Amino acid sequence: MPYSIHDGRLSDCKQITSPNCASRGGVEVELLVIHNISLPPGEFGGGYIEKLFTNRLPPDAHPYFAEVSKLRVSSHLLIDRAGAVTQFVPFDMQAWHAGESSFRGRGRCNEFSIGIELEGSDFEAFTDAQYDALTQVTLALARAYPGLNPDRIAGHSDIAPGRKTDPGPFFDWRRYRSALGGAAGETAT
Repeated sequence: MPYSIHDGRLSDCKQITSPNCASRGGVEVELLVIHNISLPPGEFGGGYIEKLFTNRLPPDAHPYFAEVSKLRVSSHLLIDRAGAVTQFVPFDMQAWHAGESSFRGRGRCNEFSIGIELEGSDFEAFTDAQYDALTQVTLALARAYPGLNPDRIAGHSDIAPGRKTDPGPFFDWRRYRSALGGAAGETAT
């Protein structure tokens, strides 16, 4: 499905507002960061990611949640295992996804990046539906934000090496970049 972007919002997806965001202060989007997330770790479904990004994760629902329920984090988008996309933060705002990070010597990646979480882990493959949705979302982002191009797509592990491992060894970068083809490059300046 081809997506479009209007007023910082992605068309044809679920919209849930996260309070965990900030103004970009006029900084242009120049980086796309790919992540993975599962809550509890290694488990899918259950709506816990949504609860984490909206500060409603119940600390007593799972032992791991006591550690992370007080975190104030978000991502612009989540792509679940079925390929459904949820937007938590408008693209013209900073989502709090990158943490301490650096891309090509430039720190504070949240200021100039868009974060996409794939429901998954470092220990198993992502689904065809996730790759399809990620490709279509990336193409829409490249059309809307001229600062994005294939050379400005990174994994969380690339911008926070030693601290983060996602999207992990099962994310197929070759498949993703191949699916983007020349279309992403044609939209970049």
